[in-house]
Amino acid sequence: MTRRAARVTADAACCVSHIFGLWITGAGISATWQPIAMQQLELGTNFTTRHAQQEGVSRSRLRRTDLASPHHGVRTTQAVDSIVAQCRAFLPAMSPAMVFSHTTAARLHGLPLPTSVRDDVRLHVSSRAPERAPRHRGVRGHQMRFGDTEVMVVDGLPVVTPVESWCQLASMVDETALVVYGDALVRRKSPPATMSALAAAIESSPNRPGVPRLRRALLQVRARTDSPMETILRLAILRAGLPEPRVNYKIANRTGDVVAHGDLVFPAARVVVEYDGDQHRTDARQYYLDVDRLWRIHSLDWNVVRINRTHLAGGAAEAVRRIRLALTL
Repeated sequence: MTRRAARVTADAACCVSHIFGLWITGAGISATWQPIAMQQLELGTNFTTRHAQQEGVSRSRLRRTDLASPHHGVRTTQAVDSIVAQCRAFLPAMSPAMVFSHTTAARLHGLPLPTSVRDDVRLHVSSRAPERAPRHRGVRGHQMRFGDTEVMVVDGLPVVTPVESWCQLASMVDETALVVYGDALVRRKSPPATMSALAAAIESSPNRPGVPRLRRALLQVRARTDSPMETILRLAILRAGLPEPRVNYKIANRTGDVVAHGDLVFPAARVVVEYDGDQHRTDARQYYLDVDRLWRIHSLDWNVVRINRTHLAGGAAEAVRRIRLALTL
């Protein structure tokens, strides 16, 4: 090898060592390859392959199994084991005009979804018009019109507000699911919205898909609920032609002091319907509170009907039968 050729070879080795992180020995390039740690390149936990290549990372390095590839053109150094992690992994591929929306927004807000869309693992990402909807593997892109007031930050992620996500779901779920979601928005504890906010959102975008369904759902939404199953039970009661119960009704003693709240209450018939979810059985503190609360209700001559998930099977026929019987006593 000539002196010039040797110098070119050494220069090439230095270049390769800079990009790929190889060890250089006196005999040339070592057979042991030491990939550059991603942290050294300041790419962050989540990054695009384009950015990584601009920083000198090779395509072969980006294919290594220590990097997860949840979406085309995106890599992450951490496990994608939650909806937040999944969204954070895609965040570097999003433009400032993009937000998480639809069912993805619902999950980020911790709001209830029906089984019809619960298994959809795709991320729903909306672009503010006129920017085109994103197109990536594992992503359902949308192009929409929304204002700054309809976007918020959740866990460092740009997300449409809970009310906006409710409106967006009108094109994806049925009327019952919209009522359950709407009840969750105006729930008793820490409600993220108000009835007036739901109505205003519908009227502000009268031409959006599913508006007639939203309007019908809003008529059935009730504030101060405690769980989606309570809403499903309430709707089953109405479908059976029974009177509409009061939600989280205050039960007072003879001196007017409130001694308890009933889930679904028929005041005229003095009937209280309680939905017992699993937490009433598995949470010891909740169990003890329930025992005392139900004793106080019984002591005031109210009839209590306790319903659980099994009673809602088959269109809630057993739940309706028990409630109908209590109302006729």
